[in-house]
Parts: sequence; C-alpha cells; structure tokens
Amino acid sequence: MLNTMPQFRDYYEILGVSKTATPDEIRTSFRKLARKYHPDVAKDKKAAEEKFKEINEAYEVLGDEEKRRKYDEFGANWQANGMPGGFPGGSDGGFAGGFPGGFPQGGTWHHAGGAGNGGVEFEFGGTGFSDFFEHLFGARRSQHGGGGFAGSKAASRGQDIESDILVTLEEAFHGATRQISFRRNPRAKMETYTVKIPKGVRQGQRIRLAGVGSQGARGGGAGDLYLRVKYERHPDYEISGSDLIHRVEIPAWDAVLGCTIEVPTLEGRVRLKIPEGSRNEQRFRLAGRGLPNEDGKRGNYYAIIEVTLPRKPLSQTEREHWQKIAAMHR
Repeated sequence: MLNTMPQFRDYYEILGVSKTATPDEIRTSFRKLARKYHPDVAKDKKAAEEKFKEINEAYEVLGDEEKRRKYDEFGANWQANGMPGGFPGGSDGGFAGGFPGGFPQGGTWHHAGGAGNGGVEFEFGGTGFSDFFEHLFGARRSQHGGGGFAGSKAASRGQDIESDILVTLEEAFHGATRQISFRRNPRAKMETYTVKIPKGVRQGQRIRLAGVGSQGARGGGAGDLYLRVKYERHPDYEISGSDLIHRVEIPAWDAVLGCTIEVPTLEGRVRLKIPEGSRNEQRFRLAGRGLPNEDGKRGNYYAIIEVTLPRKPLSQTEREHWQKIAAMHR
C-alpha cells in the first residue's frame, strides 16, 4: 500500500473568504453557508452532511485565533515545514519533523513517544474531523497518563491518549452512540468501538474508553483513550453553558408595533411574541428550552432581536411615510 500525507484543506476557500478576512466576515460567511447546507433543510441530506462537516471544520480553525495562526503559519506546505505543536514529543506537546515514509493511505496516523513507553503510532476514524485537521490539531498524549522513567525495569502503565470528537447539538440534546475506529500502529488490526455520547454532554467534557490507550511496558496495563467533546457549530445557535442563544432579524416597524415571530429550537419551531417598542439587542427568554444540565434540568433559550432598516433605496411613497413619522417625533 502506498503511503501518502493527508490532503491539504484550504479553509479560506471552503468558507469563500480571503486570507485577510476579519473575524466578523468569517462568522458571517459560515452562517450563510451553514444555513444553506444544514442537513435539516438540504434536499440531498447525505451530500449536505459532508459539506456541513467541511464548513464546520473550516470555521473551527478560522474562527479560533490560535488555530488560525497555526494554520496560516504552516499553510499548504505544512508537511515540508515540520509538524506544528499538538502531538506528543514536540513543542506544545507535539512531535516535530513529520513522519518518515508518510502516512498510510486513508488513515489518520499520529506518533506518541513516551519515556519507558517506547513509541506508538495510532490512527483514528469516525471522530467527525478530516485527516488533515487531525494531524494539525487532533490526537495528543494526555497529561494524565502512565509512562515511567527511561531505563526502568519496572512495569509501567501505558500512556493515556486524547483526541477530539465532533458532537452535534442534537446528539448532546438526546444522547447518542457513535462508532469510532482506532489502530495502535501500522501493523496492528483496526479496532472498532461504540462510544456512548451521554445526554447533556458538555463542551470540553472527556469521554473515557478504559484500556484503549498506549500499551504498557514490561507487563504494565494499557492506558486509556479520552475523547474530548467539541460541539459542532450550528447556524442558528450560539452556546453559553447549557443556554442556547439565537439572533433573529426583525424590521424596524415590527419592533415599534410589536409582532409574533417563529424561532427554531431543538424541538421544533415555536412562536414568540415581540411586544411593541422592543429595542435592538433585546433578549427574550424561553425557560427550559436549552440543553440538558448534568442534573437533568434544562438551560434556557434566548432570542436576541436585531432591528433592521430598509436595505434598498426608498420609494417616494415610503420616504414620505418616514418623513411623516419623523415629523411627529420632532
């Protein structure tokens, strides 16, 4: 089998922005594309699901200042410049210098050397991220795992390993199971595990697979594998703890006169009354419509209104009406 490096992903091209794009421009482009390709609204759900993951991954990098800096630094020739931090053994916990001989085709290989642990290469699948992302930002040796001292003859426990797993808000809301694949080195058999994603799982929470990490030395037990939860970005919501935040645009006259709008929740669309005289950036709370907490209770849902003005040139009649309103308040 030929060995290849992961294919470079141009995250700027995926989001349709320039390399000098501001965070606001990147955020706006992501939301536009995410709404277009979200599997809930797209006709071709399978193709949309893949595209949505691609858009999410691009925003995960470009929407994060540190990840974007690292991505820009290494660029399309990252494999020739040496590995960035993020893997055991090099700067930032990383293994620098790339991997001799390349990587097995179709897999995501990482190197984790550990004192008294020998070394282990491992491959992931099913975490929701591409091979390219995994190599730059993915698997790492845990700070909490075994190891031992070089030259020691005592048994030592294997090193714990960490990687990220992309979880949708729907999975976090309902709970789910996920199949992931894991291989310890190029000669080992691919292992498949069923991962339980608990209802109410939090961003940054680690899911433990006992005994699935690096093999121990001299009869020591294997370490554990930890999958750190990363929420998939959603086009409709921002997340704050267990609260969902939805921004919705309404025209100025609806804010002045009051109206009833529909807002999307994880349980479907619900009607929300906007009272007359509402202000720009005003919040409206739907209690218990957020994500589950660890104690089983639900967070809240907040709709934030953004009052918009007419974007097109006013007609003569429209201008006269606005002038009359302005005159009444002078």
